[in-house]
Amino acid sequence: MIKSFDVIIIGGGMVGLTLAAALKDSDLRVAVIEESEPAPTVNALPDVRVSALNRASQSVLDNLGAWNGIRQRRASAYTGIRVWEQDSFASIEFSADNIGQPDLGYIVENRVVQLALLDTLSGCDNVSLFMPDSCQCLIVGENEAWITLDSGQSLTSKLVVGADGANSWVRQQLDIPMTHWDYGHTAIVANIKTQEPHRRIARQVFTPYGPLAFLPHTDQTMNSIVWSTETNRANKLLSISELEFNKVLSAEFDMNLGLCEVIGRRVGYPLKMRYARDFVQERVALIGDAAHTIHPLAGQGVNLGLMDAASLAQEVLRLWQNGEDIGSRVNLRPYERWRKAEAAKMIAAMQGFKDLFEGDNPVKKLMRGFGMTLADQLPGAKNEMMKRALGLKGDFPDLAKTCSYSD
Repeated sequence: MIKSFDVIIIGGGMVGLTLAAALKDSDLRVAVIEESEPAPTVNALPDVRVSALNRASQSVLDNLGAWNGIRQRRASAYTGIRVWEQDSFASIEFSADNIGQPDLGYIVENRVVQLALLDTLSGCDNVSLFMPDSCQCLIVGENEAWITLDSGQSLTSKLVVGADGANSWVRQQLDIPMTHWDYGHTAIVANIKTQEPHRRIARQVFTPYGPLAFLPHTDQTMNSIVWSTETNRANKLLSISELEFNKVLSAEFDMNLGLCEVIGRRVGYPLKMRYARDFVQERVALIGDAAHTIHPLAGQGVNLGLMDAASLAQEVLRLWQNGEDIGSRVNLRPYERWRKAEAAKMIAAMQGFKDLFEGDNPVKKLMRGFGMTLADQLPGAKNEMMKRALGLKGDFPDLAKTCSYSD
């Protein structure tokens, strides 16, 4: 028996579930296909995969009814950011107080966001979850698309959305070309216990080897790290003993929080920039990492993906309410133009930051020092930077513009 839907979302991670939640109060028939089901219980030790959610993403999740579920599980607000360069006078600090905000964002485990979004979909008559299940075949026709699942189930839909990550199966089925390059770095992620409290401040140091970020958890001595370094060096750091790893990490972080101790596993993720030539084709749209991936040095990748989901939902609902074809490539072009422009700006900004802080050339170090010092001393410039990073300024979908949240 073939089941018919209006929207099929392939990928039930944070981005795919955000899209499903944004469509749950409509009369659209929505299916979500996800190959793995998340463990329902939050562990005492945080997962190593975390995201820094800005105010725009927080607003989207709050408006979808997921924010309370996130807070009830685990989320850590940070109220300051400190950035500096190793062996240089270059440094800059940001504070929530300076822009009249209660915080600058939240550090949240990816699985916590996923579980909270699943809560919002529980009992929704118009959303069907195929989880765990995987796609076996995708055929795109003129008026609909057909999908066959590993379970043997056959589905049809007016629109298929690829929210299935950087190595998107959907994108591969359609042979959508990619602009891409290898950053030559691998990001090491792990939980780190520090000797001194983080005081709810996110910290990042730029070293000759790459950026190292410490992201604060609720426990004042527990942080998640994102340590981007050359791939061969990263592989060595992943293979050495915990004692040796702790020594190298503490030194590379300039002993900023005292001695560091890795707790639990260390995982490495190769870093690549990807930018799909097409975000939409006939009957198909891409969102999140399926459409683009960027360097994690500013922690904006997931925020970009959540805005994709909210933006696509806004366009699909507009088309549906006007009685127009939600899977037509022509009708989805406004979404594509909107999100391709936002992704291109973010990719360019991240590449610019990476190039600026790469290497230890004395002239470049001097320029970086003067530039960061000047930015730190110009309140208008610094506040503008923070408002954009926070998601308080920009071309955002409606779900990101209002928030009933209060701390």
